Amino acid sequence: QVKLVESGGGLVQPGGSLRLSCAASTSSFSRYDMGWYRQAPGKRRELVASLTSGGTTNYADSVKGRFTISRDNAKNTAYLQMNSLKPEDTAVYTCHLHRETFANTWDYWGQGTQVTVSS
Repeated sequence: QVKLVESGGGLVQPGGSLRLSCAASTSSFSRYDMGWYRQAPGKRRELVASLTSGGTTNYADSVKGRFTISRDNAKNTAYLQMNSLKPEDTAVYTCHLHRETFANTWDYWGQGTQVTVSS
């Protein structure tokens, strides 16, 4: 079982920045695709950004140009750099690892970290 631990959330003013981290308890981290999701109160969970094991990134339209997803495979850690934050970015942010082989599929979720953008 892989454990994911997010950190870096908090309260920030509009226009500010935060960097979220997601530390994974697996030495096979580089083999996983990973993503950051968020869920605001009363809304559905949405994929914010994803990064495959091969390095392909994808972003929700609402965060393109403001958020950057990255990973450090040597540290088994994923990051989400969030700039120019807006009140509508307020949500619980959760990281996700995914891997598929012919025989198996693995999915792991973190516990989430709260991001609040408010003046």
